Amino acid sequence: MIHWKALLESKVNEVGRRQVELDLNVSRATLSLVLSGKYPSPTDRIELIVLEVYGDAKVVCPVMGEISKKRCTRESQMPNTLSNPIRARIYRACRTCPNNKANK
Repeated sequence: MIHWKALLESKVNEVGRRQVELDLNVSRATLSLVLSGKYPSPTDRIELIVLEVYGDAKVVCPVMGEISKKRCTRESQMPNTLSNPIRARIYRACRTCPNNKANK
């Protein structure tokens, strides 16, 4: 498994700092401090975000089966659409799913 910091550095080189800041929803200062190894707090939260957004972790969705953690997070944030039966099933399942961070 690739180390989270190496994954982060690789993404910065691939898509640029600004895109990584947006993807991870972190400030420019936070990203800079993490990359330089000078972040004053434990990096556990940053590690989790990096692995969730850029990692290849999989979860089992009760509606869609095995999907990436990134897709799981994205699907759980989408609104309910009653005109689409699959979207409605996903919405209902996400509300009680243990993978949904909002439920914790």
